[in-house]
Amino acid sequence: MSKASTAKTLADAPEGAPLRQRDIAAGKLVLRQRGPFGAVLPNKQRVNIFLDGVVVEHFKAKAGARGYQTLINEALKQAMQAESLEDVVRKTIREELSSS
Repeated sequence: MSKASTAKTLADAPEGAPLRQRDIAAGKLVLRQRGPFGAVLPNKQRVNIFLDGVVVEHFKAKAGARGYQTLINEALKQAMQAESLEDVVRKTIREELSSS
């Protein structure tokens, strides 16, 4: 026989009760970033990566108060978009050349 858990959760807390750091640390609350229309954005994934010191220093200098890791993430997203755009342009040019 197992007993029901007696641990309190945020759902058990009275409405409007202040949020405490220990609630966050205990995993009772997960803050997720939301997009412009309120949709929850996908979670980020932790990875270990080795970058050249020059690259890290460049992004740290560029970041200022923002996180340099965020800028690196944005640069990688832009590279992905540019790559797919390049594929579309190449395909369109091939189609135009073959039809003429």
